[in-house]
Amino acid sequence: MEDRDAFLADFVERYNAKFAKALAKPDNLHRTLNIEPDRLAEAFCLRNKRYVTKDLTPTYDRKRIRLEVNDLTRGLAGKYVDVYEMPDGRIPVRAKDVALPCSILNPHQKRVTHAAITENKHLSALLAHIKQEQEKATLPTKVKPVSAKRGYKKTGRRPPGRPSKMEAYYERRRAERAAEG
Repeated sequence: MEDRDAFLADFVERYNAKFAKALAKPDNLHRTLNIEPDRLAEAFCLRNKRYVTKDLTPTYDRKRIRLEVNDLTRGLAGKYVDVYEMPDGRIPVRAKDVALPCSILNPHQKRVTHAAITENKHLSALLAHIKQEQEKATLPTKVKPVSAKRGYKKTGRRPPGRPSKMEAYYERRRAERAAEG
């Protein structure tokens, strides 16, 4: 262990002596950051372009984002906006670096929960009925082909029709044998 540490210290000195370059100017020449810290967070987020539909709702990550109707958003139908996914979970929408007022519509949150039924005493009967209907709707339905819907059932036999050429040949042969015998 001590041999390794001694070797490493000696190696670092030799490596720096061989490859180190002297500074052209000893001053700190980094530019100062002249943007606000909120904009710095945009560098660490996912940014995607999304199409805005006629009803001002772009989609992102299976969520519909509804833009509020105002002077900024009226002209965005049929155009693309920037959707940012921040590390803290926020999803702001921008068009030409202007933040747009919006709300997120999540289709998975449209279910009536048991807590909602117990909280609202006046609507509890109606909410219970809605929950029952939703549970009925979630039962899987048996999918039938179109022919089964119309009443077709397989019997395993071929329908009567025109005989094949082989069947006609064997029928003639049987008739000839019957005539001979």
